[in-house]
Amino acid sequence: MTAPAAAAPFLTNWFAILDSDDADRILDLITDDFSFSILFSTGGDGATDFHGGRAEMEGYLAQRQVGVRTHHPLTASTVGQDELFLGEVRRSGVPEATFVASARLDDAGRVRRLLIARSPAVLFT
Repeated sequence: MTAPAAAAPFLTNWFAILDSDDADRILDLITDDFSFSILFSTGGDGATDFHGGRAEMEGYLAQRQVGVRTHHPLTASTVGQDELFLGEVRRSGVPEATFVASARLDDAGRVRRLLIARSPAVLFT
């Protein structure tokens, strides 16, 4: 496993904040033209695609179950203003799904584009 904090510092911080009791702080990390998609699969044939801009991210944060799932880095990399992240979602410490995330940052280090997908179908650990 690489050292994700050094390899993708923005996404490492993003998931740490997302797992905290104050996940709304991630809204301070997005640009005015922010857009995202989070494809969320719990298995089977269905998946939910949360997508949009700031207002939709606020809606996504409001519907989350705080403290239920946590994000754990497996590997990460950065190329220019793009960060890539492979991680594991755990529920009560037990691996539940794998996720991949990509972020494009602006010159100030805030996220402009964010794409995340998670699935329980393939675990990397």
